[in-house]
Amino acid sequence: MTVSSKAMDEFDGRCNCLAARQAARYLTAVYDKALQPVNLRATQFSILHKLANHGPLTIGELAAEMAMDRTTLATNLKPLERDGLVSMAPGVDRRAKNTSVTRAGMARYRQAFPLWSAVQSEFETAYGERKAANLREAMRAVLTTGFEPWAEAGVA
Repeated sequence: MTVSSKAMDEFDGRCNCLAARQAARYLTAVYDKALQPVNLRATQFSILHKLANHGPLTIGELAAEMAMDRTTLATNLKPLERDGLVSMAPGVDRRAKNTSVTRAGMARYRQAFPLWSAVQSEFETAYGERKAANLREAMRAVLTTGFEPWAEAGVA
């Protein structure tokens, strides 16, 4: 199969994945910088938020809440567990681990929330409150397009 030169030239303007990843990296860097005073990254803050508001959760449940594969989630949980912000314990089904936010994790989350709120407001002011709401809605809609990115290969 030959790919036309025109198609390759149009890639930057048409690739949904590239555009989403560029915007995600940009916003992640902005939020990471804002959360730096409390020694959290945006992903860690989001994990603490999910556990504070929906936890305790199994690793599988938390991965689904985060729209993240289990391996990447485990990598993100390690420093939170090391720092005593989350705890891991065997679940009712011993094959599953339950993850919960600790008291120290709740305290850090509460310290971080005003920083997150400030950067959220700054972004919405710069980008536009309505446009930001539409962006969130569009990104959430992507998650319902029917793909199964974390399904195991070869499993029907």
